[in-house]
Amino acid sequence: MDPNRDLPIDDVFLGLPSAPQGSDVLELPLSRSAFWVIMIGAAVLLVLIIGRISYLGILREKLYTTRALRNAHTSIIIAAPRGLILDRFGKEMVSNRSSFSIRVNLSEFRKDRSLVEPALQSLATALEIPADDLRAFLGAVTEDETMIKIADDITLRQAISLRDLSLPGVSVVADFARAYADPEAFSHIVGYGTLAGLEGEYNETLKGIDGERIEYRDAKGTILGEQSVTEPKSGENLATTIDSEFQIYVYSRMQQALRELGREAGVGVALNPQNGEILALTSFPGFNTGNIVPFLKEKGKPLFNRVVSGVYTPGSTIKPLVALAALHEGIVAPDFGIYSNGFIEVPNPFDPAKPSKFLDWRAHGWVDLKSALARSSNIYFYGVGGGLPRTYTYGPFPHSLGIAKLNEYWRFFGFGEETGIDIPSEKKGFLPDQKNKEERTGVAWRLGDTYNVSIGQGDIQVTPLQLLSFIASIGNGGKIFSPSVAFDRTPSMRVDYSSWKGELAAVREGMRDAIKKSYGTAHLLDALPFPTAGKTGSSQVANNTRTNAFFVGYGPASDTFRADDAIPQIAILILIENSKEGSLNTVPVARDIFAWYYEHRLKESFSP
Repeated sequence: MDPNRDLPIDDVFLGLPSAPQGSDVLELPLSRSAFWVIMIGAAVLLVLIIGRISYLGILREKLYTTRALRNAHTSIIIAAPRGLILDRFGKEMVSNRSSFSIRVNLSEFRKDRSLVEPALQSLATALEIPADDLRAFLGAVTEDETMIKIADDITLRQAISLRDLSLPGVSVVADFARAYADPEAFSHIVGYGTLAGLEGEYNETLKGIDGERIEYRDAKGTILGEQSVTEPKSGENLATTIDSEFQIYVYSRMQQALRELGREAGVGVALNPQNGEILALTSFPGFNTGNIVPFLKEKGKPLFNRVVSGVYTPGSTIKPLVALAALHEGIVAPDFGIYSNGFIEVPNPFDPAKPSKFLDWRAHGWVDLKSALARSSNIYFYGVGGGLPRTYTYGPFPHSLGIAKLNEYWRFFGFGEETGIDIPSEKKGFLPDQKNKEERTGVAWRLGDTYNVSIGQGDIQVTPLQLLSFIASIGNGGKIFSPSVAFDRTPSMRVDYSSWKGELAAVREGMRDAIKKSYGTAHLLDALPFPTAGKTGSSQVANNTRTNAFFVGYGPASDTFRADDAIPQIAILILIENSKEGSLNTVPVARDIFAWYYEHRLKESFSP
């Protein structure tokens, strides 16, 4: 065989018998299976290549096109102003001021790997943040993100410093920061950033759409020109129901009361009983919305909004609810009376020598439903809620509500569920019953438990907003609204018991007597220039070592007590945690808040 002789290609691959006779070439044709293996392998390889090209050219086109373009130009963000937050009269509570922010084009920042670490160190130094924190933040950015904001509201000195450094991919952007009419008084209404309050709840409304400008450069980075791609679009303004002048007064008066008492925590909130509109909302301690960092680790939880997220045993402020339920069930009539000698004893079946004693806060003598509300008699409501023992000298109640009915009416009046206010993180509270007590403690429900919850002690927990919404409904004739802060929200009625005219009239009279009568627990308010109605309460907490003090009420209040005579224009709740003297500490604050509102908002239109 001639070693230099070329074999035809078709002989090699197809095994055709093309060798001349007599030659020493041995023809071995490839098997059909080997042929198909080669063909399938080639097809798979072709599919993989086409798939990868399709993935990069179609599915990831936007990402890689953007990256490619950013190698030829720099995209400059034009910040959009955030919408303003206005009070009910159009005054600005939150506006914008000019500031600077820092944006990083990651594609350009990481283009030259040798420059990344020095640039990162310079950036961290200029921003006065740990380099490790900045490194971790940039490392966590996803592949799809190319232009990110790493710092807001930097100082002018920092902005100039960073511009002078000319770090690759780092842009100092003219931006906007929030400006507050009063950064502390409005803190729990507007919130901080987009994390809480109205800023969080209405972020989609308030946030604008940033614009973009492109700077074209050559390979050396020299700017060749620029082009506007999109113009920024401002966010929409948010009109609220808040009376900003009133809000500032409520905040300052609450602050003064807490300071004088040596206390830190409390709530002052006011709403319009006619529609649920929030007029003022304060929670203490508060925080400075302009500089939140110092407040993050304070033990008093200044970022915690006690109005919507705080849960409390309501004390005697729950008694109007128990009274309404008892009247509606026909358990008592408004003039049904008992005698309060200051305490009752419940026999102990296991040790008759050691009866359980339940106290009134004083001996009130003969009280009916209306005077029991005005005086805040515990014994009367022990009887209404759980029944008085037959051993009680002045006789048992003919009937009582019991824990099942109490639970039914708590829920009917909106406790145990969210009110629906347009502020985040609202809590539902807690309503005890026989079953959940046994599951939690392994101990059966007893008469004493019913006594305790009938006067707002024990395990029942409500939010200040739930309680105020209920009390406001007594004043407005039996309608419980979902509280609202945004002005354009249509009033939403959660409960309508306006048909309870007789029940409402009796309870309204009792709450009016709490102020009008000399024996009323809130008689100090009788000196106001317009009539008010209310209820005080003191709840024992921390194993009876501390007292939370409440006042809830509304005005103007009618002395006709008709359920359809719905004239109140304001309802308020005052809470002081760990109060020194119980409800005595809240009534002076309530008086001053009512007086301010009358003088500045009601006086001209009010006719007694």
